[in-house]
Amino acid sequence: MTGRVLVVGSLNIDLVAAVRVHPRPGETVLSTGLRRFPGGKGANQAVAAAAAGAAVRLVGCVGADPDGAAYLDGLAARGVDVTGVRRVADAPTGTALVTVDPQGESAIVVVPGANASLAPGDVDLRDADVVLLQLEVPLPVVEETVRRAAAAGARVVLNVAPYAELPPAVLDLADPVVANEHEAAALARPPRSLVTTLGPLGARWRHGGGSIEVTAPVVEAVDTTGAGDAFAGTLAAALAAGADRHAALERAVAAGSAAVTRPGAQGWRLP
Repeated sequence: MTGRVLVVGSLNIDLVAAVRVHPRPGETVLSTGLRRFPGGKGANQAVAAAAAGAAVRLVGCVGADPDGAAYLDGLAARGVDVTGVRRVADAPTGTALVTVDPQGESAIVVVPGANASLAPGDVDLRDADVVLLQLEVPLPVVEETVRRAAAAGARVVLNVAPYAELPPAVLDLADPVVANEHEAAALARPPRSLVTTLGPLGARWRHGGGSIEVTAPVVEAVDTTGAGDAFAGTLAAALAAGADRHAALERAVAAGSAAVTRPGAQGWRLP
């Protein structure tokens, strides 16, 4: 069974600098190399969901610039329907400034650019089994989309990253909310369905009165950028295809672990 996943989220160009150590406040460090990768949580998760076998449609915004055009071509080549991505004339494609140390740990600053132009009217919920969202786009769009999707009978997977406060009533419409340990700790109260990613330890899904835990395989990390997105996209694809919670969590943990073994968030590069 192939599930249908609608991803509403960001598209960024990731400028990734390799560093020996991450700079501290006021400190300058030299990079050992700079690369350009496609990124943005929305697009990262869309590519992961497509790689996991889902029929994926992406809603978002890019600039009317060469980076935006090249990015959309690359996504389409990887099986993502980008007809819902709007090109914005008065803003550049979003950018993320990423430093990665020898242990594969990353630090990221996001410049939203065209992502900030996303509006509720851009979101067409037709033919979606699962609607997957993150928080790199305007929060009013996220809140309205969650409510509309739940009312339409679609399953909502809501990744609260980068963390921002949302109404508990919105969080409770998701099954599940996906958060790392820091994001989960910041929630005012646990939502009814919460997946907490635990880095190299795996992930936990608490729902109702139950709890599921899956341990991650041991891998050698090269770059942790996008690991959480690979997890979320694969989880959404598995749920859309009809997998139960345990099987979906297993597939998501495996995908997140594999993602840290390669550079970049999506496994391909931009010129």
